Amino acid sequence: MISNSDIEKRMVEYRRHLHQNPELSFQEEKTATFIKQVLVEEGIRVEDFGTHHNFAAIMEGSSAGKTYGLRAELDALPITERSGVDFSSVNPTAMHACGHDMHMAIAMGVTLSLHRQRENLKGRFVAIFESGEEVLPGGAQAITQSKLFSLLKPDAMFGVHVLPELEVGKIGVCPGKYMASGDEVYITIDGKGGHAALPHLLIDPVVCAAEIILGLQTIVSRKAPALIPTVLSFGRVEALGATNIIPDEVSIAGTFRTMDEAWRNEAHRLIQQTATGIAASHGAKCEIEIRKGYPSIHNNPELTQLVKKIAKELIGNNNVIDLDPRTTTDDFSYFSNLIPSVFFRVGTGFPNIDNAQLHRPNFNPAEEAIGVAHSLLTKILLTLMT
Repeated sequence: MISNSDIEKRMVEYRRHLHQNPELSFQEEKTATFIKQVLVEEGIRVEDFGTHHNFAAIMEGSSAGKTYGLRAELDALPITERSGVDFSSVNPTAMHACGHDMHMAIAMGVTLSLHRQRENLKGRFVAIFESGEEVLPGGAQAITQSKLFSLLKPDAMFGVHVLPELEVGKIGVCPGKYMASGDEVYITIDGKGGHAALPHLLIDPVVCAAEIILGLQTIVSRKAPALIPTVLSFGRVEALGATNIIPDEVSIAGTFRTMDEAWRNEAHRLIQQTATGIAASHGAKCEIEIRKGYPSIHNNPELTQLVKKIAKELIGNNNVIDLDPRTTTDDFSYFSNLIPSVFFRVGTGFPNIDNAQLHRPNFNPAEEAIGVAHSLLTKILLTLMT
């Protein structure tokens, strides 16, 4: 048995092991096996959701009550690590550069803490370990559609995510709409290539693609409702011509983010309409694929206020920060769209240092944040379950 006094020390050890041995999305077999082994050895029940490597650790209290869940992600990113820590990734093609190793260690610690006090608790706690959060379709939707999830019937869900912009020792919360939906946009323009010195004989897909990229920006600046956050960005443009060759085809790829489902669907229609119209004006054709991704995250106002209240009692008023909505995405949204949920941030930034951001090869979060998140989540759940 792991003693209560050792749990936070062990969480750091768990995090370092997970950090050193990352696995990419939907490949997290060894990661899941490690976590299961630790928890099962403590007498905690583990069950699979039946999809990918998704599983749950289940702790039953001594009497009936509500069910509370906590989500943690298993997957790493396809990044070569350059953090310089002595427990750097042994996998040259993968790194926990989004803090999922921290999230897993926190969830393990909370599960162990509650399990140790189960005789004094009512209801059920479920730690949900999710496969493949970093790539579509993610793991959360499959979990919510599973038989096990319907049997567990969580009454509320919690999620925590590291934030290097926030100094360690602080947490950040945002009630209501917090994070955006995210869709992938792929456009292929078919023209007529040839000698770049004779453009009058061609249908130039490069110029057409440039006009489409600029034209689509008016959807954000002139069509989007002014009070709904909206982003349309293109990060990939591929035109395989040369200095003197105009190609037949250009492909562009980007992302669309917003926080309103009705506007999201309307924007998809406008992207199709605008791109095809511009292509037609050039005599070109274009194919458009919009892969619908994660919905937006909505934080339940009442639960969010509870988190803020307990956090202020635990770490002080000045260490609880009100966050603005942000247009990044997370498939925790599948939980928050079904049941009352709170997704909050824990600061991992070192003071007086320019901290590396998420998804960067030199990302190096302050490990003290593990203890902060563990203490807060444990106190929240003990409050709800006693």
